[in-house]
Amino acid sequence: MIYHITTPAAWKKGQEDGCYLPEAFAQDGFIHCSKQEQIVGVGERYYAGQTGLLILGINPDKLIAKVVFENLIGGEELFPHIYGALNLQAVESTASFGANPDGSFRFPEQWSPVN
Repeated sequence: MIYHITTPAAWKKGQEDGCYLPEAFAQDGFIHCSKQEQIVGVGERYYAGQTGLLILGINPDKLIAKVVFENLIGGEELFPHIYGALNLQAVESTASFGANPDGSFRFPEQWSPVN
């Protein structure tokens, strides 16, 4: 599984549109994702203090678009990037995500299956 952080509103729009594209896609050209061991660090670096977020649990075997594991900012840690729209069939589950009162993040324990 790979994971993508988004908002409930953006995910709802993707469901209505029939595929998901985050706002940053036009600028970045891909969808930022993380492996399980990376998601907490990504939350703490890029979503500090935010609550009410959503993580999409994505099965890479079900993706139509190509996934590339790369690091575009320098460093050795590779992150999965989806180069194209996220087809809804690849999203198997979602979970609430957000900063804890102390500012830390944790990988969600409870996931909701996507029908």
